[in-house]
Amino acid sequence: MFDSHCHLTDKRFEEDRLETFERALSCGLTGAVTIASNLKDALSAAELAGASEHLWCTAGIHPHEVSQATPLALEKISALASSNPGVVAIGETGLDFYYENSLKELQEKWFREHLKLSRDLDLPTVVHSRNAEDDTIRIIGEFQNSVDFVLHCFTGKVDFLNAGIDLGGYVSFSGLITFSNVEMDEVIRCVPEDRILVETDSPYLAPVPYRGKRNEPAYVQKIIEELARIRNQEWEDMVEITTANAKRFYGIEM
Repeated sequence: MFDSHCHLTDKRFEEDRLETFERALSCGLTGAVTIASNLKDALSAAELAGASEHLWCTAGIHPHEVSQATPLALEKISALASSNPGVVAIGETGLDFYYENSLKELQEKWFREHLKLSRDLDLPTVVHSRNAEDDTIRIIGEFQNSVDFVLHCFTGKVDFLNAGIDLGGYVSFSGLITFSNVEMDEVIRCVPEDRILVETDSPYLAPVPYRGKRNEPAYVQKIIEELARIRNQEWEDMVEITTANAKRFYGIEM
């Protein structure tokens, strides 16, 4: 199993960070990518990834954080991503017009800057998109298939899915798909087998039966079980597919 998106640097893991990851490995996890939200987080994520041969990280600034970002921060993120082999992607970046913690124009500016960085460094991009589907596709489309990307924690409709796939993207599903009030079956069945990833987004969005508790990379098993059920595939096959896709997307050799 491979957790393509978690936040192990989050303060909720402060007291048992390494133990949490070791517990996931003992449950069958073979790898994970811990995702950065700002420069400080990226530096911490790179340090954490260096402590385990099963862990990698990203470097980038979340759309919630871009109002505080500076050009110097982007330069440092670029330097980290280009010099540290543990950094396997840029992000997470993107657009969040639900909370709009940063101005839309500023989010779009920084989204483009991250995509340029991905293109220049030949690294994929981890994309956050909430209430911004059309703008997300429009901006990614400006790069004319020159950047690999994943639409993480996907909850969109089939039209958004197809638009992302047409641009060469991957989609990743989280514990949200186990919630009784979330209907994603049609979308999940439409994803090409070579474009589907799984993630916990831990410590957020713990899947059923852990909903409401702190999420952990070990719980990716429950998400894979739900994907296998919806797609009418064997659990072991879903593990193999999502692990292979994550390794290919991030350029990881294990």
